[in-house]
Amino acid sequence: MIALGVCASVSAQSEEYGRVISSSPIMQPVSRQQQVCNGSQAGYSAPKSGAGAIMGAIAGAAIGNSIGKGNGRALATGIGIIGGAAMGDQIEGQGQGSQCAVQTITENQIVGYFVRYEYNGKQYSGQFSSDPGQYVRLQVVPMNGR
Repeated sequence: MIALGVCASVSAQSEEYGRVISSSPIMQPVSRQQQVCNGSQAGYSAPKSGAGAIMGAIAGAAIGNSIGKGNGRALATGIGIIGGAAMGDQIEGQGQGSQCAVQTITENQIVGYFVRYEYNGKQYSGQFSSDPGQYVRLQVVPMNGR
C-alpha cells in the first residue's frame, strides 16, 4: 500500500507529481474598516478654488465702506477686505475633509484552492494554500504491512 500526501518537507522518501484536473478558488468574505471623507478615501481633498476668499473680500469691503468717513472709511474698507477674505477662505475650506466616517467594507478574498488531481491512475482531492498549477508535488511513502 502507498500513502499519498502533499509534500511538506524535503525529506520525502520518494517525490512524485500528480496531474491537476481542476483547481477552484475558495472564497471567504473578509471585512476591514476604512476612513472615508466626503464620499472618497481619506487623504484626498479637492483644492480650494479661491472663490470663498474673493466673495469674503467683496462682502468685507462693502461692510467696511459703510463705516466711518474720510480716512476712517478707507481704513475700515481695507480691514474689511482682509478680514472678509480670510473668513471666506476658511468657510470654503470647512466643507473639505471635515466630514469623515469609518465604514466597514466587506470583500471576497481567496483563502485557498480546492484541487482535484490524478496520480497513478486514481483521482484525489485536497485543499491547498495556493494554486499548484498543472502539477502537484506529492510525497509518496511506502506503507509496510498494510
